[in-house]
Amino acid sequence: MKNDISSTAWHTLSAQEALDRLETTDQGLDPEAAGERARRFGANSLGEEAEPSRLMILLDQVKNPLIYILFAAAAVTAVLGHFKDSAVILAVIVINSAVGFWQELRAEQSMRSLRRLVKARAWVMRGGREKEVDSEELVPGDVVLLASGDRVPADLRLLSTTELRIEEAALTGESMPADKDAAALDDPELPPADRRNMAYMSTIVVGGRGQGVVTATGLATLMGQIAEDVRSVRMAKTPLLERYERFEKLLGLTVLGLALL
Repeated sequence: MKNDISSTAWHTLSAQEALDRLETTDQGLDPEAAGERARRFGANSLGEEAEPSRLMILLDQVKNPLIYILFAAAAVTAVLGHFKDSAVILAVIVINSAVGFWQELRAEQSMRSLRRLVKARAWVMRGGREKEVDSEELVPGDVVLLASGDRVPADLRLLSTTELRIEEAALTGESMPADKDAAALDDPELPPADRRNMAYMSTIVVGGRGQGVVTATGLATLMGQIAEDVRSVRMAKTPLLERYERFEKLLGLTVLGLALL
């Protein structure tokens, strides 16, 4: 298969030209070719952030200025010989950290369980037969069958459509579903929202049926590029969080001042 598929303006090609460029047919890839491309292109996945270790989750519970103040108070009371007070303060820290650790760990485990439950499936043509596969197994050149209610599993150049309508708000912001057809378009600079013969990963089929050939998978998809851009952006703090952090610092300085007095 040609190496320039990532830079191809697929919407300007006819359905047959797209199949030829991907070295496939409307009957789909044979299992051997699909396996070879899976090794070459990798899983059709946007990737997941590494699971935080239990130690990191525990350390996050004490990364707080108020907790630092409690540690300092425990140390001061111990130096002054008030060991009961030190024990009470340390018990408060331990209980608070244990509760926070347990809640965060359960939430993380629940989220990962939900991701496994909603793992997407897709109907494809493999060797001339319809077959249901895990969407992560899709490769460029696979022919995917779309029906109402399906989530588009990869970027597709549509080969045929029957009153196909796809909701693309996640990508384009358009509130109304887009009508799709398989006719080639002339302008190579068309924005994704105007490419009627393309279907993009993670959009939803709301009506009709269609058939399309996979042109990109995983991080090479339009959604994958957006995901990469989002990961590279630092999370901005909200005004409420900034005020809360200022209040924490002010409270900490006040407590330290009173302790010195």
